[in-house]
Amino acid sequence: EWDEDKALLSLSICPTSEWCPCFAPFHVEPRNIIGDDLQERVSAEAAILNSRVHYYGRLTGSSDRLLSPPDHVIPRPEEIYIYSPLGTAFKVGGGEHASKNPSIITIFAIWNTMMGTSILSIPWGIKQAGFTLGSVILIVLGLLMLYCCYIVLKSPKAIPYLDTSDWEFPDVCRYYFGKFGQWLSLIFSMVSLIGAMVVYWVLMSNFLYNTGQFIYNYAHNVNTSDSEFGTNGSDKVICPYPNTNPIGNNSVGMSFITKSGNDTSDVGSFEYWWSKTNTIPLYLIILLLPLLCFRSASFFARFTFLGTISVVYLIVLVTIKAVRLGFHLEFHWFNGTQFYVPEFRVFFPQLTGVLTLAFFIHNCIITLMKSNKHQENNVRDLSVAYLLVGLTYLYVGVIIFAAFPSPPLSKSCIEPNFLDNFPSSDVMVFVARTLLLFQMITVYPLLGYLVRVQMMGQIFGKHYPSFLHVLALNILIVGTGVLMAKFYPNIGSIIRFSGAACGLALVFVFPALVHMISLKRQGALRWPSALFHSFLILLGVANLLAQFFM
Repeated sequence: EWDEDKALLSLSICPTSEWCPCFAPFHVEPRNIIGDDLQERVSAEAAILNSRVHYYGRLTGSSDRLLSPPDHVIPRPEEIYIYSPLGTAFKVGGGEHASKNPSIITIFAIWNTMMGTSILSIPWGIKQAGFTLGSVILIVLGLLMLYCCYIVLKSPKAIPYLDTSDWEFPDVCRYYFGKFGQWLSLIFSMVSLIGAMVVYWVLMSNFLYNTGQFIYNYAHNVNTSDSEFGTNGSDKVICPYPNTNPIGNNSVGMSFITKSGNDTSDVGSFEYWWSKTNTIPLYLIILLLPLLCFRSASFFARFTFLGTISVVYLIVLVTIKAVRLGFHLEFHWFNGTQFYVPEFRVFFPQLTGVLTLAFFIHNCIITLMKSNKHQENNVRDLSVAYLLVGLTYLYVGVIIFAAFPSPPLSKSCIEPNFLDNFPSSDVMVFVARTLLLFQMITVYPLLGYLVRVQMMGQIFGKHYPSFLHVLALNILIVGTGVLMAKFYPNIGSIIRFSGAACGLALVFVFPALVHMISLKRQGALRWPSALFHSFLILLGVANLLAQFFM
């Protein structure tokens, strides 16, 4: 899916040399690798090696060992990297001398890669489904996503007579479905990446707006408590868009609260130039568009640790807020009240869409698991990682929902980004928004780099055909983010649509079909298995279609 020369270095050949990692990453030239030496170091020798590997790739397939290239043709292990869907760079070690990770490191690597912006929308998704139904859906869908991920992990080993040790799931799809499967997997991979970039733009606009608002109010001693509809006390909770019908669906939340009429002209001028939807999305263009045009985004991979720090801080924040606010729960099974939503709601597909992206790691799980020291524990470690992710989502979702102060506020006030339910003057939430803002500013160029490498590599055969090509692609991506941040800044809906779309192919349809075809060729397909995996396909289709009716 990437630049042809780079892909051939790692995808088309897995040599017999002792150090061969048998991974399927793409090769990154030394100038794109994080290191102490930042200058251009691409030598003529490296170009010659590219050509030689290209030549050997034309001579033989991955199953033919006779014409495998010698050791000196293959890049050194320290020159090979793989990338997670969110742009985190992992170094590939090789052979007997490779540094393999123990199970605990592998488990937390999966947890760190899977955790993303979806965690901010889990409380909203539980509210849309109802507390009881939402909790059950989170557990059940997490188990189904784990099973589909298990199928993906085992799929290369189920192919007979071929060396699939360096294959990824797109290679498996190409084996079973030809070019159609390869291109379809690429398209849905683009949907997930670009969808994540749009969500990031909306969230960055939100966080930058609230950060600026906090600084301005603190510097000018502005008190906005009278103009906010919310609770009183040291831990104030607000309802940004009060709904006159709490029992109804509050998924869009596009109404706005105006300030009281006694605002000063300075405050009015500040609000005019510092608008969450009108100006902030445009300000971000000045910062992020040039960063997207860099040939390499490896510099930003230095800061991916901010993601782990942000998630840990969010968990601490949720815990502290819950202790201070207490729990506010009443169970009304089918009919809501003024302050509480029913336990079972017809809007539950909105939660399933969010969770499909929240548990999505299927397109890189094979690569992540290859670095596990004890390969026989892969299934166990994958299950433990999913358990930790599920518990994290369940903890944040349940705690925020239960601690939301009802009365005086209705549970329907819970926002798609639960941080919006806290005022910009909240210091702890200000720290959370600032951490997330810096994290997203560093991850956004990495996502753009992955989109560019995959798309340009397929269309033009090189990941940086020209500055104009890259600029046009980046303008298209940035323009989409700006439009969504201005006209539809609802991350819950964006996440659920992109999650349901990419999940349809890469989570439900392809894994289920691959598993059934493999069993059929072995003569081991039985009707209970066929029914269950056909149900998974129908579930993926229904999940996507239901998003258009919510």
